[in-house]
Amino acid sequence: MKKSDLILVTGGGGFIGGHLVADLLRQGYARIRSVDNKPLDDWYQIFPDVENLPLDLREKGACFQAVRDARYVFNLAADMGGMGFIETHKADCMLSVMINTNMLVAARDQKTEGYFYSSSACVYAADKQTSADVVALKESDAYPAMPEDGYGWEKLFSERMCRHFFEDYGLVTRVARYHNVYGPHGTYDGGREKAPAAICRKVISAVMSGRHEIEIWGDGEQTRSFMYIDDCVRGTQAILASEIREPINLGSDELVTINQLVDIVEEIAGITLKRRYNRDAPKGVRGRNSDNTLIKQKLGWAPSIPLREGMQKTYRWIHDEMRKGSGERRQVYR
Repeated sequence: MKKSDLILVTGGGGFIGGHLVADLLRQGYARIRSVDNKPLDDWYQIFPDVENLPLDLREKGACFQAVRDARYVFNLAADMGGMGFIETHKADCMLSVMINTNMLVAARDQKTEGYFYSSSACVYAADKQTSADVVALKESDAYPAMPEDGYGWEKLFSERMCRHFFEDYGLVTRVARYHNVYGPHGTYDGGREKAPAAICRKVISAVMSGRHEIEIWGDGEQTRSFMYIDDCVRGTQAILASEIREPINLGSDELVTINQLVDIVEEIAGITLKRRYNRDAPKGVRGRNSDNTLIKQKLGWAPSIPLREGMQKTYRWIHDEMRKGSGERRQVYR
């Protein structure tokens, strides 16, 4: 990408999109358009030197408005959240298929040169994720298809749409399967938060309230890997700039149990809490980890920021937000 190219980031008012816009600005890109369906006051980060548009990309006309004159598109827009959200909002998650479908049509008709789609590790077959001691998931493990119901099916279908728009129309598409992205400037309460932010919030609440206990969903022995936002932003741009035509993992391969994640946050906070396990809460698959063999082969790089390092930064930001008293999102203007 040239610094003078018009770059579109959809979902720019969200967690990953906001960080991507910030990084593009730091690199000196002068023409950035950021689009999100939330009102501007609800964007996680917003920047005065960017064209910020509140548009509902489920509408075809909004997609054409967003893509107009854009040379490159990062499509991060989706209705999603952590496991507590996607297990109870399957239809809402699947309606995101309208976003990617309309965005692909608009990008094709506007002759966009590069189109990035953010998929998810939720596309992977459930029968390969039944053990906490999971074998890391390689890209071919998405088939035969048995993805996360609702959200995972939408992502897998949209991956196929990207593939066929390249095959049939020549639209250059790139797809990354994100694995559990976390970091500052994202949601940590309200029901859409993911495990790292939720655990930080619960530990901070315990410290602030003096009630030294924490609720953990499941038995705490389910396993995951978590990718810090800086690795996600770097990998996203590298994948769009690459020649990788098939969907590829973008995630950490540092596997931990949820109990170990709680251990890390307790150590950061300097506290030990009584753990109360809610085995009826949403908990997702038993184990999931990213096989990074392919991304290392293709890019000579893979996400590598240690979980503890990323969690320290995340904890500090959430702690400062909660200390402000409202617990609400706050925008960052740079």
